[in-house]
Amino acid sequence: MQRVFSGIQPTGIPHLGNYLGAIRNWVTLQKDHDCLFCLVDMHSLTMPWSPEALREQTLASTACLLASGIDPTRLYNQSAVSAHARLGWIFNCVSRLGWLNRMTQFKDKAGKNRENHSAGLYVYPNLMAADILAFHATRVPVGDDQRQHLELANDIAQKFNHDMGVEFFPLIEPLIPPHAARVMSLRDGSKKMSKSDPSAQSRIILNDTADDIAQKIRKARTDAEPLPSEEAGLEGRPEARNLLTIYAAMSNRTLADVLSQFAGQGFGTFKQALADLLVETLAPVADETRRLMDDKAYLMQVLRQGAERARAVSEPIVSEAEKLVGFLR
Repeated sequence: MQRVFSGIQPTGIPHLGNYLGAIRNWVTLQKDHDCLFCLVDMHSLTMPWSPEALREQTLASTACLLASGIDPTRLYNQSAVSAHARLGWIFNCVSRLGWLNRMTQFKDKAGKNRENHSAGLYVYPNLMAADILAFHATRVPVGDDQRQHLELANDIAQKFNHDMGVEFFPLIEPLIPPHAARVMSLRDGSKKMSKSDPSAQSRIILNDTADDIAQKIRKARTDAEPLPSEEAGLEGRPEARNLLTIYAAMSNRTLADVLSQFAGQGFGTFKQALADLLVETLAPVADETRRLMDDKAYLMQVLRQGAERARAVSEPIVSEAEKLVGFLR
């Protein structure tokens, strides 16, 4: 059984894009892999944050992941396991500046104001490598936008092994679902669905009520043309493509299959069908999320026990890495 590691930033209740892009896949993976799922609260400090909000959002994210079907014994928060920070510092000293300079996500997030961003944002790919390799995980489910960071993690592992003269850290394999849904904003089909979008109508979050979901789908931006019978008919129609992609992903069908079902119909009929499908799947998750958020003692217990399990796995690995670099124990 291969070990899988994956993490998500605890920036509040996940949205539909997080669910289809990561969480649903995690629930499937835990059936036949040794999985660790981490709320990467240390990564949250790379951008401006509120301490109180971080605490509340970590608990809210925990509730939502549990409600979605994540095994509570596999879930913990990153800062509770010191192996992440300890190995992260070693990797800061193994990684090369030239490697980090090639990371496109830093350039995207920092923009023209890069000199005023934290050093943490610049080196966080090294911590991401430590997150994975502290557990000798060999498989990591990632979106295509994280592939570059996974390549960096393998470069760091190989350099460590070469410098220390050992074969200690394993090669990491990305798990990129072949038909992963790229979920876009309900208000602008050219932008990814995001928690930071100022419009709450742009996203469906996993504790939305059935009425919220239906209302957001009804108001989702579309165009005046009927739905086409083939994918070529979606050219230049990003909002139409987005809604059809969501329907296909939620129903585990191909886009072509969905197009054949709704070809020639207007968005009124299709939006109702999409809303019904989303409510059927997500309303139970939302109900359970709200219930769990009222039981903070249980959520804290889950995180504590998950951290104990994570420490039991990572401590021997990171202690050996520290020994290999010359630290006295």
